[in-house]
Amino acid sequence: MGHCSIVLPDEVLIIFINSHVEQHNHQQTFWRTSLLWGNKRDEHLLKKRNVPQEESLEDSDVDSDFKGQNVTLDAILQNATSDNAVIQLSAVQAARKLLSSDRNPPIDDLIKSGILPILVKCLERDDNPSLQFEAAWALTNIASGTSAQTQAVVKSNAVPLFLRLLHSPHQNVCEQAVWALGNIIGDGPQCRDYVISLGVVKPLLSFINPSIPITFLRNVTWVIVNLCRNKDPPPPMETVQEILPALCVLIYHTDINILVDTVWALSYLTDGGNEQIQMVIDSGVVPFLVPLLSHQEVKVQTAALRAVGNIVTGTDEQTQVVLNCDVLSHFPNLLTHPKEKINKVTTHQVYSTSYNLTISGRKDQVEFLVEQNVIPPFCNLLSVKDSQVVQVVLDGLKNILIMAGDEASTIAEIIEECGGLEKIENLQQHENEDIYKLAFEIIDQYFSGDDIDEDPSLIPDTTQGGTFNFDPASNMQTKEFNF
Repeated sequence: MGHCSIVLPDEVLIIFINSHVEQHNHQQTFWRTSLLWGNKRDEHLLKKRNVPQEESLEDSDVDSDFKGQNVTLDAILQNATSDNAVIQLSAVQAARKLLSSDRNPPIDDLIKSGILPILVKCLERDDNPSLQFEAAWALTNIASGTSAQTQAVVKSNAVPLFLRLLHSPHQNVCEQAVWALGNIIGDGPQCRDYVISLGVVKPLLSFINPSIPITFLRNVTWVIVNLCRNKDPPPPMETVQEILPALCVLIYHTDINILVDTVWALSYLTDGGNEQIQMVIDSGVVPFLVPLLSHQEVKVQTAALRAVGNIVTGTDEQTQVVLNCDVLSHFPNLLTHPKEKINKVTTHQVYSTSYNLTISGRKDQVEFLVEQNVIPPFCNLLSVKDSQVVQVVLDGLKNILIMAGDEASTIAEIIEECGGLEKIENLQQHENEDIYKLAFEIIDQYFSGDDIDEDPSLIPDTTQGGTFNFDPASNMQTKEFNF
């Protein structure tokens, strides 16, 4: 792959991490819809971010002449073009402070005042980095608004100047330019590709080094997330190739904000079709992604579930890559997770995985799924109120029973012993037609025989670890548990 030179030697990678410790297509559409995730976004996933007054990157050292005064926009506009450097800086700072208010900043009023060209012109002032910083901050907050407001910043020709400021010797100016570009890129694929075409990726990735402050790196990572967003169209393949090595470095990071954004970036890339899934796999990041399913932070688990779930909706070979990373061992705990959203998403992932395995004919993989004791927590979800989750669970159980073939009676025993049969029987009265039909079919095909309840030898022994031991010496015709 044509990667940019972001791959770090092991010793540099260790320093990098430590320094910041200190400071096929089947069911793809179904899995990837808002059914699972809704339209809500966590704060760290916001496409655009306003820079509030109390969280300034570095306030200018100038005492504003406007401080504490009710300054009119006309006065700000007039003084922002003053030949007096102090007055000009104070005016731009006053505009920035208006835009940094928490509630309803007057973005449209400032745009209509005609201040945009003035602020953009200030970005050129290499002789006055404080003025560049204040102007960049003001423009960042204008670009954090609606799409029309962001477009106004773009049309004022600010983007090339922001890219130029990425090379500023003043770190606060660089970081503010990164933030501004992040807001513009987050507006959508058109702005994203425009900024990419002007060459944002390489200078952005160059900030990923051991000396970068943690707050700066968080911003850089957030911008990378925005570069990976949107799949209509997805980011250019060349851009994905450039970004992936950086994500392979950032996934080692111990800062939770950086780690969460890194994993979400991977989830967006794996949501772009099988070709992008393959690029993610080829980067070598999957073995480090899968263990994050058991991370102590729910935000990390949620993002990892999304990314891994997207991969298992790919080809059989792509699903196998995830299975080779022992993904199934994480499912039991995820299915009993105290957070309902995690349960729901895991349910869909288990279903998606089992569905893929059913299609691909890898019976040994489904056998392993059963031996990982996934069925009992899976059955527990039959009593949730969400009809979509219930239908997914029933579908998954039916697929496993089908795959079991001659051993279906053993699976049926597991389902019955954990209380799943009673839940399935109750679902025959469900108001959803698909659900009660599925429940009836499962009962009719796998639980209507007379011998199931009479032969206790069919019940698999439970080992000390809680998994099921299918004893080849049992009365099941002395056969091993092989589908």
